[in-house]
Amino acid sequence: MALDRDLAAAIAVTRFGLGAKPGQIDAVKEAGPRRWLQSQIRPVGGADQPSANPPSSAARLLEFREYQRERQAARAAGQHFDPVKFAGKLIRQDAGADFLSRMRLAATTDADFRERWALFWFNHFTVSATKLQTATLVGPFEDEAIRPHVFGRFEDMLVASSSHPAMLLYLDQARSIGPDTAAAAFLSRKGRHAGLNENLAREVMELHTVGLAAHYTQADVTEFARALTGWSISGLDAPDSVAGKFMFRPAAHEPGVRTIMGRRYPQEGMQQGLAVLHDLAASPFTAQHVSYELARHFVADEPPASLVARLKETFQETGGDLSHVANTLILSPEAWSPEARKFKTPYEFVVSAWRAAGVTPDALRDAAILTALGQKPYSAPSPKGWPEDAAAWCAPDAVVKRMAWAQRLAAGHVAGRDPSQLAADALGDRLTPLVAQAISHAETREESLAVLLMSPEFQRR
Repeated sequence: MALDRDLAAAIAVTRFGLGAKPGQIDAVKEAGPRRWLQSQIRPVGGADQPSANPPSSAARLLEFREYQRERQAARAAGQHFDPVKFAGKLIRQDAGADFLSRMRLAATTDADFRERWALFWFNHFTVSATKLQTATLVGPFEDEAIRPHVFGRFEDMLVASSSHPAMLLYLDQARSIGPDTAAAAFLSRKGRHAGLNENLAREVMELHTVGLAAHYTQADVTEFARALTGWSISGLDAPDSVAGKFMFRPAAHEPGVRTIMGRRYPQEGMQQGLAVLHDLAASPFTAQHVSYELARHFVADEPPASLVARLKETFQETGGDLSHVANTLILSPEAWSPEARKFKTPYEFVVSAWRAAGVTPDALRDAAILTALGQKPYSAPSPKGWPEDAAAWCAPDAVVKRMAWAQRLAAGHVAGRDPSQLAADALGDRLTPLVAQAISHAETREESLAVLLMSPEFQRR
């Protein structure tokens, strides 16, 4: 059965997008909900950049070099140096500014399907600020490895993320050395241990590409890790033009033919790892895994099998062209179910509330609620990224904290606003009579906005 155009417009903005701004649902209805979504697919250029002048990962690593130098100089002079205080300042200045730019973009963009699509891929290829060396690299990683490729070839994004300094440091790949290499022999003579690190190989296979359903073995992971040896970054003592950038180290690459998931890889040097990534990107298991994750993010924690199958078919037929996959998602009837089955993460809730209230965050303190709600900025708890399922976010304590924040937001941003119109702008035809009545009967404008933000219709998308 065809969806009513009014309801389709509301779904387009609240499910595929990041939440409606005042007047946006009406504009999308006029443009045509599916056409509005399709117009945001941008194969050339990828997703929007949060900052007009995004910092580079190399520049951030050079800042980290200065931190190391100041610490060494202070120690040499017998002076006190507080590394925690210094590192905290570095993180607040850099990572804080990056996240604020991203929040502003999310709260104000008219291309919010494009932004949601980019945020999905950023979480799929997670890099977290849980390590000091990566704390200021998360923003540049998103700008350099993810956003340019989100509507391009999946393989290109896979290679860009796997070779980015942030990922190499986060998963300890930069220090991985083949046991039978010149680099290992040199370090051994110096009395230093050098070893193979399997973190990147394991996460690429389990999380980024084929998934556990591919039934690869531990031997496959180890062989892949050997193929990736030599993928590193230039030392921070190198000239500024190359310091902190990706570097392939031939002396650290384990020689020999590798066999991974039944395929032989005789390529030498860096090409061996690239050949494995190419095959992983083209695997039907990857098409299945990625399609399931997309359907789970946009539609339901347990997505319809028919939707997953349709996305998988497009992925395989187009060689992982994500612009075509996005278009298939938009045109799939399962994605337009009137029932809202996704519970918003804290970030989605806060951003959609800002958009509904017409608020633009102007300081990092505006993101403090995210930490309180368990989604600390740039700090996913593991390489798996932030969880998608409702159970992770709807615990009673978390809901109470959402209520308290909604009341604070309402207290400062509803003066002179008509509560009923605000609710209609935020939810369109997804607004139920029961919630509309509760909003109209609220004693104050502030209470009416809090009722809207905490309604099931607003908490779900």
